Amino acid sequence: MAQERGLDLVEVAPNAAPPVCRIVDYGKHKYEEAKKQKEARKNAHQVETKGIRLRAGTDVHDFGYKTEDARRFLEKKNKVQVTLIFRGREVTHPEIGRAQLEKLAQAVSDVAVVERAPVVDGRRMTMLLSPK
Repeated sequence: MAQERGLDLVEVAPNAAPPVCRIVDYGKHKYEEAKKQKEARKNAHQVETKGIRLRAGTDVHDFGYKTEDARRFLEKKNKVQVTLIFRGREVTHPEIGRAQLEKLAQAVSDVAVVERAPVVDGRRMTMLLSPK
């Protein structure tokens, strides 16, 4: 039947029982599939993880800029990993660092959720925020 029409017999679902075939113009079929895949890739958003670094003693003004950066990243649908670094004896007071991270999470709570709560790893405390 395919030869009579001048078309191709294309196996659409080889794993089905019985296998499914269609009579189509194979060149046109491949072109349509390529167009669909290209369109799907164009519309897909690659989620990146952006990083913000803080210190336990980061001042209010600098903290405001870091918050704006986090908000901008989250509005672009990227995840944000906030890293707070302890230096010297600061590591003996992790509650100060945790308060900083919670303050940042509260400041961006309208556009983000805390995906991973603050975790201490050596001299670093990290928290992961993801967009709502």
